[in-house]
Amino acid sequence: MIKNRDIIVLGIQAWDIEIGSNCKNIAFEFSKNNRVLYVNSPLDITTAIKKRNDPRVKKRKDIINGKADDLVELQANLWNLNPRTYLLSINQLGNNLIFDFLNKINNNRFAKQIKSAIERLGFKDYIIFNDSDMFRSFYIKEILKPKTYIYYTRDNLVAVDYWKKQGLRTEANHMEKADFVCANSTYLAKLAQKFNPHSYYVGQGCDVSAFDASLFNEIPADISNIKRPIIGYIGALLALRLDIKVISEIAKEKPNWSIVLVGPEDSTFKNSKLHDFDNVHFLGNKNSDELPAYLGAFDVAINPQLLSPVTIGNYPRKIDEYLAMGKPTVATKTEAMSVFADYTYLAQNIEEYLEFIELALKDNTAEKQNEKAFFARKHSWGNNVKDIYELIEKFESGTLK
Repeated sequence: MIKNRDIIVLGIQAWDIEIGSNCKNIAFEFSKNNRVLYVNSPLDITTAIKKRNDPRVKKRKDIINGKADDLVELQANLWNLNPRTYLLSINQLGNNLIFDFLNKINNNRFAKQIKSAIERLGFKDYIIFNDSDMFRSFYIKEILKPKTYIYYTRDNLVAVDYWKKQGLRTEANHMEKADFVCANSTYLAKLAQKFNPHSYYVGQGCDVSAFDASLFNEIPADISNIKRPIIGYIGALLALRLDIKVISEIAKEKPNWSIVLVGPEDSTFKNSKLHDFDNVHFLGNKNSDELPAYLGAFDVAINPQLLSPVTIGNYPRKIDEYLAMGKPTVATKTEAMSVFADYTYLAQNIEEYLEFIELALKDNTAEKQNEKAFFARKHSWGNNVKDIYELIEKFESGTLK
């Protein structure tokens, strides 16, 4: 257990992001026993111009102009820094020499702001935990000289066009010079090991306290009259991550099953032929505190993940939520899903999806429900951070192997 240390958390997601964030959850967990500075990414010039009417961009500009505090205490032991600087927008530059030159300028601007906060807070012998900020923090280790520098990977970002052009080279070099790399999936840990042999799978945290089957007796009105069995999915309906063809084939082959999709749709889903099926029900976006009740109404939960370089290494947090409610679960087989192999059905094609959903509907005993829930509750943020602490202790004692 790491206690009474100073930890700086860097990342690509700001504290006021509207969606869930591993980085924020980890920072919260760090702050239970340590002082933590969570640093928002600086405002880049392109964003400042294109999104000038966005309330969050306006807020950043006010801070840069000295109209609001840049360093704010969020709670005991936890501070948030909004850097008072603009960065150059460079990630789509093709020339490596020019990119590296300008990126060093960006890093120096960024580091100057962090250093100012460090001095005000009196941080010493600090640890830096970098959540995939491959560009803006590339030189931070050399400039700020932390006692321990950790690079954290939880998505294969370099498979995405936004990051790919300079990310393939830069992230590999960034991982290589980190003291060690943490990954939230076995797949991403293996990718990282190509660049740094000290790359480790540390699992994934998930707050499943709300997903307790005993808490929900009332079924939401918009799902209560849907014909059973209900085969359901909860989450953003994004064509980049979900296999529309699999969902369509399930609906086509099993017209007596109801396919219920809970979550906001992207344009591809909105315009898909899924809307032509009588047995496919789109219930729209729901508040996070409503989701367990919807999940409670499912007979089988699914995660029809689309296999691609973007998704193949993802740790699906929704699987922990499904299992915490004791739900029989069928998901696309990936290396990252291997940790769930004993508690889920892992399908490789539509035939297996149909077969496994049939099995899941029949084989759902109370004993199996309890086993699923017990397994999911082991994936807490406390256990996740405990594994990170153990790596820090081994590195700083010289015993990391």
